[in-house]
Formats: sequence, C-alpha cells, structure tokens
Amino acid sequence: MAWWWSKKKKKEEEEIIEDKPWRLDMDADIDLSVFDRPENDAEQRAAMEAEKKNIVEKLKTGLAKTRDNFVYRLDIIFDGAEAIDDDFYEELEEILITGDIGVHTTEDILDKLKEEVAEQHIVRPSECKGLLVQTIRDQMGVGEAAYEYETRQSVVFVIGVNGVGKTTSIGKIASHLKAQGKHVMMAAADTFRAAAGDQLSVWAERAGVELIGGKEGADPSSVLFDAAGAAKARGVDVLLVDTAGRLNNKKNLMEELKKMNRVIDREFPDAYRENLIVLDATTGQNALQQARDFNEVADLDGIILTKMDGTAKGGIAVAIQSELKIPVKYIGVGERIEDLQKFDPDAFVDALFSVWAPKEEEDAETTDNAVSEGD
Repeated sequence: MAWWWSKKKKKEEEEIIEDKPWRLDMDADIDLSVFDRPENDAEQRAAMEAEKKNIVEKLKTGLAKTRDNFVYRLDIIFDGAEAIDDDFYEELEEILITGDIGVHTTEDILDKLKEEVAEQHIVRPSECKGLLVQTIRDQMGVGEAAYEYETRQSVVFVIGVNGVGKTTSIGKIASHLKAQGKHVMMAAADTFRAAAGDQLSVWAERAGVELIGGKEGADPSSVLFDAAGAAKARGVDVLLVDTAGRLNNKKNLMEELKKMNRVIDREFPDAYRENLIVLDATTGQNALQQARDFNEVADLDGIILTKMDGTAKGGIAVAIQSELKIPVKYIGVGERIEDLQKFDPDAFVDALFSVWAPKEEEDAETTDNAVSEGD
C-alpha cells in the first residue's frame, strides 16, 4: 500500500512540475505577487514614454535645419495650393527631391499619395499632410533583429571613408555597450590613415574598453588576428573593428575585407557578424552613393548616419532605407556620447514633422497650462 501511494504521489508531483514549473520549490521564500503588481507595469511604461519623449526632443533640435529647409516649404504648398492637380504634385515632387528624399523614393511616395487621395476622395491640399507623413513613415523600418549583435558574441566591422565620423561612432557605440554591462574590445585595423589608431585609443580610454592596435602601415589582417584571438580568449561580448575606408580602388578594398573575413572565420568562427557603414548626412546624395559603392564590396547590415544636426539634408535617411533596403541603425544629432542614438523611424518622422502636430493636441496643452496657472 505504501509503495502504491508513494508511486502515485511521485506521479502527481511530476505532473505539477511539468504543468507549473514555478511550483518546483514550494518552500522557497519568494514573493511571487511582485510580478502581478500593476504599478510595476505603469512605472515601466512611464519610463519608456519619458525616454521616447527625450529622444524626440533631441531629434527636434537636431533636425531643425532639415525642418526649416524641407517641412516649411511643404507647408507653403499644402496651405497655399488651390487644388490637388498636376501643378500641386509637381511642386511637391521638386521639394521632396531637393530635400534629398531621392528621385526613386519620391516617385514611390507620390504614387502612394495619389492612390490614397483617390481612395479617400480628398479634394483639399491641406488634407494631404497626414497622408504624406504616413507615406514617408511607411518607407522606413529597422526590423526586430536590427541589434541582435548586442545579444550575442559578435564581431562588428565599421566601414566608412575618412571624415565621416567613423572613429567617433565606434567610440560612442563602445560607450553605450559598456553601459549595458557588455565586455567590449576595439581593434584599430585602419592602419593606413595617419593617427587613426591614436584617435581610437582616446575613445577606448573614454569608454573604458581595451584596444588592440598595430603600427601605421601594418597589415590590417594581422591586427585583426591579434584582436580576434584576444577577444575569444577573454570572453569579449562585442569586438568593434575600425576598418580602412578607401574607395579609390574597390578591388583592393574588396580583397582586404575578404582577407579580414577569412581571419574571423578561422579565429572566431562562432561569432555573430555585423557590417556597419558610417555616412555623413551633410553630403546628401553622395552619402547614398557611398552606401551603394560599399555595398558592392561588403554585405552591409546597417548604416550609422552622422552629423544630422548640421545639415538641411536629413531626408537622406528616408532615401537610404527606401532605395537600398539597408536600415539606418544609428543617427547622430550632436557631439555628446548620448547624441548617437538608435534610430527610431517613428521618433524621426514625429520630430521632422513636429510643426504639423494636430491642433487639438496644442489646444489641450494650452488648456492644461491655463488650469495649472489658475491653481
């Protein structure tokens, strides 16, 4: 009888554990009710909203020149045009193209805008504002796996021509990763540019991460060989590799990148791979062409778009994502470390078209302020 009861009890316990594994240790001193407290969700949501608001405010400031050059010109057309006709679309096309949205992207945006106008029977130009914003938003997207390299042991190649902010971007990303508790290492494999290693060394010191470098003119693959071995031996989470950004001879660049990739395949075979290109937003369509050229010799996974705060050509972010199907993953809107942000398409569009905020939101804000002053 005891044997049967013991066997029955054991079976019931196994069923409980399989069905509800959290009941594995019923005697443990754990307050499970903490997971059900609604204030935790509320606090988390409030923190996320505050963070997003902060990002939008920084973007508003950083995109001021683009907004002045681009959005206000659109405003004149939407509020001044008498009808939605060929002249209206031609003027809209000119502003989008000169705003560095790009010819192909502009055509796509206008085609979709015309479809929506016809389907919704819109007759007033001013009513097209919201449709244009949504159409531009639809051209952009980062994807859920955009920052997968942060969650795995990774090697990240950072590519870009001289002067675009490549070294600075590497330093800022290293700082962000270090703040997340990641073990980060840099490799100074751009051995052809004078002082590149010294600049990266300064950023490595600021970020508090290790740097593996070599002498000027040394074989980049030899530097990477040392860095890959050290990263693997020391359990580094992310190895950031500064590479030479020469486009004057694509064949040499391709061979160099292939050689470096072979080093990683041999020395760090299990590492997740990521290729990021740094582009200067102030160069507009030239930045788009650089991305095309580099994508021919390297399989690009993402773009770091710098100097957005100093340009009226912020529309290039839309063109790059729409035409090349390569996501913008980081955007630089200032000199400080925190001014290099993960790219949020919704925040970007909201900041760019912030002057078109719905009037009811402005009225609500005015009312709230009046109530506060009355109190």
